[in-house]
Amino acid sequence: MKMIIMIIKDNEADALTQALTSAEYRVTRVASTGGFLRSGFVTLLLGVDDDRVDGAIDLVRSKLKPSTGTEKRATLFVIPVERFEQV
Repeated sequence: MKMIIMIIKDNEADALTQALTSAEYRVTRVASTGGFLRSGFVTLLLGVDDDRVDGAIDLVRSKLKPSTGTEKRATLFVIPVERFEQV
């Protein structure tokens, strides 16, 4: 299992969250700020089985608006999960 941490612009979060949940990914959304003007960002947390990681990343690439110039559309971290529990 992997944890995918995605940092995206807040104006794209709703559409991406809906697309991920429609594809049966479970998503936790956390509001966050950062960058030069402290503009709004959203951090999405996904616990994903190893065989679905590439599918989740492909979905993100297909749903985000094209970037202009050197602007990045998202920052993603894929982290191994050693243990997972729901209590």
